[in-house]
Formats: sequence, C-alpha cells, structure tokens
Amino acid sequence: MATRIALKHKDTGILKDGFYGFSWTTLFFGFFPALFRGDFITFIGGFAVTVIIGVLTVGIGAFFVGLAWAFMYNKYYTRKLLERGYILAGSEGDNALVASALGLAMSSAAVA
Repeated sequence: MATRIALKHKDTGILKDGFYGFSWTTLFFGFFPALFRGDFITFIGGFAVTVIIGVLTVGIGAFFVGLAWAFMYNKYYTRKLLERGYILAGSEGDNALVASALGLAMSSAAVA
C-alpha cells in the first residue's frame, strides 16, 4: 500500500504529493499513473518497453514487467521530485520515515 508524503518545491513553493510503497494503481493500470502525474518520459519509455516485451512473450512478460514496476514506481517518482528541487514537507517523524524508506540521508532530503 502506498503512503503519501507532502513535498514542497524549495524555490517556487509548489506543493506535490510524493509516494512510497507498493503502487496498486500502477499494478492495475500499468504506466498510466505516470502519465496522470505528468511523468511523460517514464510513461512513454515504460509503455514502449512493456509493449515490446509483451509482443515477444505473447503477453506473459508484460504482466511481470507491470508487477515489478508496481513495486518500484512510487519510490522512483518521489526520488525524481526530490532531484528536481522538492523537499520533504511533512512532520519530522514522517520525513525521517520517508527518508529511510527511500534510502536517503536526512541531510540530502532537505526538510521544510
């Protein structure tokens, strides 16, 4: 189950939700959650890879790609937001938990 964490851009103040944990929406809808979050490059790349693997394996491989991606996508998305200048904007305890789940040092996860 995915857990939501508030993120705030350090320059513009824009707020976004980051996630960590298993992504049920990615499991059921493939790469479309990336499209809805505005992560267009991930959507295009992931969709293309899934289609190619699905064609080569008569659809079976696409299922396994989707399953593996459901475990990885939320962490990937949140780390990308942190790289783009967002900082953790939750409570101190939540920020420490997220930093631990994402494998970040608290100093590199800059906290609001």
